[in-house]
Formats: sequence, C-alpha cells, structure tokens
Amino acid sequence: MYAITGATGQLGRLVIDVLLKTNPADRIVAAVRKPTKASDLAERGVIVREADYNRPETLAPAFTGVDKLLLISSTEVSGRLPQHRAAIKAAQRAGVSLIAYTSMLHADTSPATLAVEHRQTEEAIAASGLPAAILRNGWYTENHLLALPAALEHGAFAGAAKDGRLSSAARQDYAEAAAVVLTTDGQAGTTYELAADQAFTLAELAAEVSRQSGKAIAYNDLAQAAYQDVLAGAGLPDDLAALLADADAAAARGALFDDGGALGRLIGRPTTSMQSLVAAALRG
Repeated sequence: MYAITGATGQLGRLVIDVLLKTNPADRIVAAVRKPTKASDLAERGVIVREADYNRPETLAPAFTGVDKLLLISSTEVSGRLPQHRAAIKAAQRAGVSLIAYTSMLHADTSPATLAVEHRQTEEAIAASGLPAAILRNGWYTENHLLALPAALEHGAFAGAAKDGRLSSAARQDYAEAAAVVLTTDGQAGTTYELAADQAFTLAELAAEVSRQSGKAIAYNDLAQAAYQDVLAGAGLPDDLAALLADADAAAARGALFDDGGALGRLIGRPTTSMQSLVAAALRG
C-alpha cells in the first residue's frame, strides 16, 4: 500500500493520478489534513485518512498498513522540520518499509536558506534508520509562471537571479518521478538530483514569453533586498518573500542548476520544456 502526504496539494494530486494508472485505488492512501477536501479522491476509490502534521497523534494511524510512504515536504516553510520529524516517527511506529522524501536540489550543499530544513529533514530520516529514497526536486517552472499575469500587465518579470541557469521542470515530471520511485523495487538508499534536461535564465524565460505572447517582456534583475520588497509588495508574507529572494540570489550562484539528467532517465522521457509550459500558461 502507498501513502501520499499532502495529497490534496498540487504535487500530491498529480502523484495519485499517476499511481491510479497502474494501481488499484484501494492500495493508495491520501494522507491529508482535512479529509473533506479530498472527497473527490474518495469518490475515485482512494483511501482518505486524516494526517495533520500539527496533530502528531493522527499520523501513525494514517500510515497503518502502508508499505511505502511519500513524504511531500510541508508548505509551512521555516516551521516544517518539527512536522517532518513527527511524520518520520509515525512512519517508524507504523512499520513503513520505505519513505521517499521530496527534498530540494543539492540540499546537502545548497547556499539557499530554503535548503536548510530539507537538509535537516534528510538527516532526521537517516537517523531514524528507515529505508529511504531522497528526491531532491529542482524548482517548478510553474512557480516562475505565477508572475506571468503581472509580467504581461507591466511588461517585465522581476528577480534577483542574474544570469543564473535554472534547471526547473514541470510539476508533472516530478510527480511521475515520485510514482516511479514508489513503485520500483530497490530504491532504499538512493538520492536523486531531479532537474530538467534544459536549463534557462530568467531573461530567456522573459524572451520566450515575449515571443509567444507578442508583447515586449523584459527581465528586470534586482538586488536581493529590492526583489524581496517587490515580493512583499505583491502580498507575500515577509518571511516567505525573504526566502524566495534568497533563493533567487542563490540561483545566481548556480544553486538551482543541474545537468545530470536523472529526472528524464527516471521518468523514461524528456522532461517538459519551458517553452511548452509557457504556451500552456498563456492559454490559461
């Protein structure tokens, strides 16, 4: 039996969709904070169980009978390590035979502040003794494209990544990779650096949006502090704005680049191109 935490999130739902193509629904557990938000999954036959990181007593029951667990990192940045530790302990108590964790690209060496909790979670998994597979996901290209409406309105993307190359891939690619790891034997002890086949700079992203939209779109590279102010001005919480601006600055130093090709090999096809994701985003 497979369990997916955060199963009502964007990545979690995609992983379940992939698993359902080759596995019976009653072999898949959607571990979610609010089961009412997973009613559509229940209607498809998926087992829905409450699993609230902030209520650790719900976690071990949610993982009962689970063989392989995909621990999707919590969205509560700067506070997710205790949540992850609670899930790891619950997996131990439930007798899970493999835990797969969605970490961050090059988490062990990345200068990005966002990598710290991922690195600490990897260490907690190692200390637990649970057989594990570490999925170090690069950035999602969709994250860059969240700024597309504003870019089209104002004629520019903003960032602080300079000419750093970003090996960002589609969320679907990462979902397929996670499903492959869950359903393939011999994954214990593996660490995957998962990134797109082709990297791009934010200036190249802006140029592609210009080409496809027919509008002049520039890339305005800012100092880290200035970009943080832009993000905060757009409504992001101050701590999240600081972390994202820091990640851009780290990308300028190569933190979000990888050319190892592990993601494409794992999913058995070329990764989704930035150009096709731009086209999809422009279509809405």
